[in-house]
Amino acid sequence: MVSVQAPPRRAGLLLRILPPGLYAGRARMLVERSVLVYRSSWLLFLSGAAEPFLYLLAFQLGFGRLVTEVAGPDGRPMSYVAFVAPALLATSAMNGAVFESTYNLFFKLRYAKLYDAMLATPIGPLDVALGEIGWAMTRGGLYAVAFLAIAAAMGLLASWWALLMVPAALLVGLAFSAIGMALVTFLRSTSQFDYIALALTPMFLFATTFFPLSVYPEPLQWVVRCLPLYHAIELMRGLATGLLSGSMLVNLAYLVALGVVGLWASTRRIAKLLLT
Repeated sequence: MVSVQAPPRRAGLLLRILPPGLYAGRARMLVERSVLVYRSSWLLFLSGAAEPFLYLLAFQLGFGRLVTEVAGPDGRPMSYVAFVAPALLATSAMNGAVFESTYNLFFKLRYAKLYDAMLATPIGPLDVALGEIGWAMTRGGLYAVAFLAIAAAMGLLASWWALLMVPAALLVGLAFSAIGMALVTFLRSTSQFDYIALALTPMFLFATTFFPLSVYPEPLQWVVRCLPLYHAIELMRGLATGLLSGSMLVNLAYLVALGVVGLWASTRRIAKLLLT
């Protein structure tokens, strides 16, 4: 006799309120699949963690000696390398999440037809979205743990609040992977990934990664405040320095809202592409 695995109890509420076929409480199976796939590709994780470390090392040994101090979150001077380090962690979480939810997901969606096969089972579009986003968050969290250990060893963290940078990195991964997954469902060819790079590169350069917001004219400051990476960096920088403020609640709410909107949009798009 073949036994059917029942969904976990914690999924019961969603199963009762969501339309049939949208969610089956099996999102963790996609995470487990990704873990099994990447067990033989663990060097990819090392490369993802090494990139921000190399940036940090370059600033520590090179540019950081030319620019020794910069205005911190409270306006007081702080080490330039310590200023940049939280931003690099936020960028690392963003890049890991975006790479996983765009390039890898595009191949699964358009070439491997992986989700067509999954949706022929009880797994629903919301399971797919939650599973892929959950894996992207896990990947970003692993990068964050590695980077946090390196930054602590280099003496770049000024507060025990820095331990919260790991869950903050998970939130950054949620926001960017959810939006990335929604956007990739609109792409038709690999050449269109240039549009994603066109959005990420300027955001990396200008979202207060390398200099404080005050260097911009007032009108441009409002433009920068609209960037998702800006909110991720401000949240990380406040935790790294221990200089907590009410504005960090705005950063937190922005990233949560972005993740919720992205999850909703990606679920709708997957259902439209593969179930209609």
